[in-house]
Amino acid sequence: MSVMPTTLRRVAGPWLDRRLGTPRKQVRLAYRRIFVLPTKAGLAFSALLFGIWLGAVNYTNSMAFLLCFLLLGLGLLAMLHTFRNIAGLSVKAEPARPVFAGEAAHFTLRLENPDLRERPALELRYEWEPTVLVDVPAGTDASAVVSVPTKRRGVMKLGQVLIQTTFPTGLVVAWSWLRLDRSCLVYPAPESGSVPDPEGGSGDAGSRPAEGDDDFHSLRRYQPGDSLRQVAWRTLARGQELQTKRFAGNAASSVWLDYDALPQLAMEQRLSRLCRWILDAEAERRPYGLRLPGKRIPPALGADHQERCLRALALFQP
Repeated sequence: MSVMPTTLRRVAGPWLDRRLGTPRKQVRLAYRRIFVLPTKAGLAFSALLFGIWLGAVNYTNSMAFLLCFLLLGLGLLAMLHTFRNIAGLSVKAEPARPVFAGEAAHFTLRLENPDLRERPALELRYEWEPTVLVDVPAGTDASAVVSVPTKRRGVMKLGQVLIQTTFPTGLVVAWSWLRLDRSCLVYPAPESGSVPDPEGGSGDAGSRPAEGDDDFHSLRRYQPGDSLRQVAWRTLARGQELQTKRFAGNAASSVWLDYDALPQLAMEQRLSRLCRWILDAEAERRPYGLRLPGKRIPPALGADHQERCLRALALFQP
């Protein structure tokens, strides 16, 4: 049922662009934005009507004419009710939370129903992602979450979301494209596996705490070569990843994470490793700063500082 609108978009793309207009914060489904097409069941129903009409003409049977026109009227009535099931709805998208590249961005769409009749069995879908079903009660609104896959860092636009319904008969599908002006910030994907420590980022002396065997300092991901005596076996028994205990004789001092300290890596690989270092430093509660060409963020800790650094990586342009 949803393949037909997608095929039509490919064939009549420029005409749809003129008809639907530019993306907006909120879209109201007026009659000019809604399109109605028969489904496979509707095409079979039409073929049945044609067969009945042909038999009525051939045998001049008044009862066959009556049946044909009765079914035709029911089909037209079904088309009207399917159209009215989405006509007049207002849809707006709420801002999406940032995600890492490769994860799915989740956009919450709010459907507002101003009429005193329920809007059941509405379908929302982004391209070939799974369909989201939602019922909108009379005189109120409802929410639906649409998942959009991400592939690269930066600002990702929501794009077009298909809304359609075949209620109540399934003979026709009423549909429209929602062009909503919303975006999601996509952070670089953190480098996986074992990575070397930042070593102070730019070689700052004394930026790392002196490790010893006197006081427990923090946990970090296990790296090949770590002593088995320092492995945190209790966290492993609780089902967490393999980690190594860190001991220090003094409190942790700040570390600089420097883009220029990774000349052997390509740009996206540098950003991926910096992202991993930021997440590790935040997990270890170790103050960190970020140096990028043209930008410098002083050392700090906390969710706001982490978001600021990850945003700088996501929007970085050489």
